[in-house]
This record gives sequence, structure tokens and C-alpha cells, in this order.
Amino acid sequence: MDDYPLLNLFLTMLFLFLWVMWFFLLFKVVTDLFRDHSLNGWAKAGWLVFVILLPYVGVLVYLIVRGRSMHERDAKAVRESEAAFRSYVKEAAGTPGEAGPGGGNSHVSELAKLAELKDKGSLNAEEYERAKAKLLS
Repeated sequence: MDDYPLLNLFLTMLFLFLWVMWFFLLFKVVTDLFRDHSLNGWAKAGWLVFVILLPYVGVLVYLIVRGRSMHERDAKAVRESEAAFRSYVKEAAGTPGEAGPGGGNSHVSELAKLAELKDKGSLNAEEYERAKAKLLS
């Protein structure tokens, strides 16, 4: 360890960090290329060849030229993902008394209404069982 000074250790760590960051940017650029629907196949191939043949320059030029639209595509993907998640949660949770798909609690609320009607005396035991069987089938 005496022949490897502390400054060289810091420089090695800095170069490793920059190398990892460059790979992160490279993967981000490549995924953005394939996610962009406004570019045709030739434009995507051109950017990909540019990024592969001149890696550092290609990534930096891509970030300069298409950085703003890259951010807009990321934001759009996040909004779509959030909307899909919200619709899934609404569909899975449903609302009480809601009928049809996504009404996960509708059977429970209908059974509760039937039990309430039976307790009030509006339904006898036989009618309650028939309505419950019809609801659960």
C-alpha cells in the first residue's frame, strides 16, 4: 500500500464513478431511443451507430440534442404509469354497491343488504337463501 498514494486512490475512485455514470447514461440513451415513437427506424439506427462508434461524443451529443424531449418522454411514461396504477387500484377495490367488473365489494354489499332485510323481517329464511344463492352464482 505504500507505493499507491492516497491521491491515486481518489483518482481511481473518481474514474470508476465516471465510468459507471457513463454506462448509466449509455443505457438511458439506448432505452430512450427505443422508447421514442416519433423517430423512425433509420433515425434510431443512426443514433445507435453514432453512440456505439463514438461512445462519449455520441452520448453527449444525444443529451444535448434530445435531452429536453428525453425528459418529456420520461414524464409522460411516469404519468401513464401512475394512471394505470390508479385505474388498477380503483378496479381492484371497487366501490360498495357497484355492479359489473371491478365491483369487488358489490357482492359483499349485496349480501349485507340481504342480511339486513332478513333481520328486519322483510325476507324469510327461504327467500334469503334463494337470493344469496342467486347472488353468489
